Amino acid sequence: MRHRKKTIKLGRTSEHRDALLSGLVCNLVNARRITTTLPKAKAARSLAERMVTLAKRNTLHSRRRAASILRREEAVEKLFGDIAPAMQDRAGGYTRIMKLGKRASDSAEMAILEWVNYVPPPPKKKADKDAKGGKKTAGEKEAAAAK
Repeated sequence: MRHRKKTIKLGRTSEHRDALLSGLVCNLVNARRITTTLPKAKAARSLAERMVTLAKRNTLHSRRRAASILRREEAVEKLFGDIAPAMQDRAGGYTRIMKLGKRASDSAEMAILEWVNYVPPPPKKKADKDAKGGKKTAGEKEAAAAK
């Protein structure tokens, strides 16, 4: 029976697994959205949610615990400064996993792990060709000649 055996092992030693999950959560804190395999996303989600719960307490002890797990001071500062205040009114469920399908090379299930309040930036428009020396349309030429 697997009662109370929650650790997702990911085929790694405990030190390697801790380093992997720490890196994934730090990248999630910095980038707000990461793409990884589904088992790694599920394992990183639990650590990310625990880190947000620590950050919501905002004590010196919780900051030191987060720093000992994440091992990157800039990620800890961003977690305590930006992410935790945004999640202050939530009682849990800070992240979401969206499945992407299988990766072409090895058919591994891929997923996006992101914060629930994440709003992706709008896509950049391709109309900025004039600034880069691209061709102008007839209307743009007339407007430039009128100036």
